[in-house]
Amino acid sequence: MGTQTASLASRVLDRLLDPVRDVLTPEVARAIADLRADATTRERLDELAERHHEGRLSPDELAEYQALVNGVNLISVLQAKARSVLKSRPSA
Repeated sequence: MGTQTASLASRVLDRLLDPVRDVLTPEVARAIADLRADATTRERLDELAERHHEGRLSPDELAEYQALVNGVNLISVLQAKARSVLKSRPSA
């Protein structure tokens, strides 16, 4: 995915998830903001990313890599929404 396409996708995802921000309690927002991938997932993503940049992914691996990247992007947007909730409503 090109940089402009990725940026557009991120903005669309951000807009789609705006309503989520409005329903997050500070407690749930804190839990979302603290989410981290487990070690196995991080290692697999790193491995696929390296092989992707070398042009050595099979079609199945490319699909897996794209799914992981899309998931990371989704979680990143949710975490940004959660952090904005915590900024505006820090105490709970």
